[in-house]
Amino acid sequence: MQIETPPLLRDTPKAQGQRRGLVIVHTGNGKGKSTAAFGLALRAHGRGKAVKVYQFMKVPSARFGEHRLFEQLGIPIEGLGDGFSWKSRDLEHSAQLARDGWQRAEASIRGGTQFMVVLDEIMYPLRYGWIALDQVLACLRERPPQVHVVLTGRQAPDELVAAADTVTEMLQRKHHFEAGVPAQRGIED
Repeated sequence: MQIETPPLLRDTPKAQGQRRGLVIVHTGNGKGKSTAAFGLALRAHGRGKAVKVYQFMKVPSARFGEHRLFEQLGIPIEGLGDGFSWKSRDLEHSAQLARDGWQRAEASIRGGTQFMVVLDEIMYPLRYGWIALDQVLACLRERPPQVHVVLTGRQAPDELVAAADTVTEMLQRKHHFEAGVPAQRGIED
């Protein structure tokens, strides 16, 4: 590691534009996409802002760590799916759950009462064709100007990346699964 001298002056200009709702995408093969989105939700909630979290791949009865904490804090979180595709017994049913879930999420976004709407793991139903990308893009373009939308999942479509204000790609450099360490409660769920 090379030691650096801390900067004494700001090295970037201060933004001069108007504050407005943002479209934020967390994508890539690395860990932390949902965790980063949940961090934003917690930050907004801590400022007294209305937040709603939709999880496209989790079942409505899910009780992972985020569900337990968000319930304690009063942040609504809703599972819209029936698990990942390899766990599904009926992919058409999974697709219909995604479409129905998108209708609820879209209504929240367009309704304008939420400061932030998180669409966790929405990239899967987009990639599978269960939700039409053009509908999502239209909703993002037409949403009320104060609404922030955070979308997560691997392989974000180029069109979504282009429409977003901020895109972070999580890069996996090393993962404990590769060393044979299984998923652990409190880390992966």
